[in-house]
Amino acid sequence: MSKFKALRVHKDDGAIDCRIDELSLDDLPPGDVVIRAEYSSVNYKDALAATGAGRIMRSFPMVGGIDVAGVIHSSEDPRYAAGDPVLVTGCGLGEERDGGYAEFVRVQGDWVIPLPEGLDALQAMSLGTAGFTAGLAVSRLELNGLTPQRGPVAVTGATGGVGSLAVNMLSGLGYQVSALTGKRDSASYLEELGATEVLFRDDVDYGSRPMEAARWAGAVDNLGGETLSWLIRTTDWWGSIASIGLAQSFKLDTTVMPFILRGINLLGINSVKTPREPRLAVWARLATDLRPRHLDQIATRTVQLDELPGIFQGYMDGTVRGRTLVALAP
Repeated sequence: MSKFKALRVHKDDGAIDCRIDELSLDDLPPGDVVIRAEYSSVNYKDALAATGAGRIMRSFPMVGGIDVAGVIHSSEDPRYAAGDPVLVTGCGLGEERDGGYAEFVRVQGDWVIPLPEGLDALQAMSLGTAGFTAGLAVSRLELNGLTPQRGPVAVTGATGGVGSLAVNMLSGLGYQVSALTGKRDSASYLEELGATEVLFRDDVDYGSRPMEAARWAGAVDNLGGETLSWLIRTTDWWGSIASIGLAQSFKLDTTVMPFILRGINLLGINSVKTPREPRLAVWARLATDLRPRHLDQIATRTVQLDELPGIFQGYMDGTVRGRTLVALAP
């Protein structure tokens, strides 16, 4: 096979540099399935890796990208045949091994998800890890008793990929959604996605008592830090919080009182290491009842592989809204 293009992150004398390289299949890590990639996507974790702002990658150089969708090029796994449409999210791509920012990607068969009926590669990557994470959070919240009748659900970091998709998914299921954002110019965007209330971080009185007035039946939190502490203090009886991200801080200052006096649950969401069966179940829902109604308003930007190096800083600066797709097919 001739050479193909990939975005690889290099570490030279301690400095991180991402650039387009030419590779062959022999340069890729071991695996029993080779995917001819069509689309990937940009996630906050991808930006952390590509800019060096986070210690994401375990070795260098490494192909970035934690998502990929395309068709089977070749397979030693009998579950897959050449031409089958598939996707992979997480599973160590772009962290522990070469990821999805390449025209060809080699993976383990157990990581491969057959593309659910009703989704094509572009739609699957419009969801990507962000959509899978939001879907996993909603599924875990419902498993722990959340229903629309219980009351409003807060979504923090609401204009990001996970936040936007969570707002749209929850609204589609009939929930009242309170969207928390730091971007005052995004109120109409969040209302179009289904938010019944838009809160601005600068206007919130976070309080300081171990428990504040109960407001939420549940929450999806992308921020951590002070915001997650506030959610814990303000979640109602038997409510649950899905903790997804740490865009504000990885630290958490709280007490046991909301847990033992209100019986709330703090649910950790790890989309990377989710076992295969629940992964398949969430993707089945993403193609059906969890499918965002306004996916085309959330995933509005598509870039080419060559454009990727200039995209990541916007995620670190907090200026990106919604989802960015990466077109990979040559």
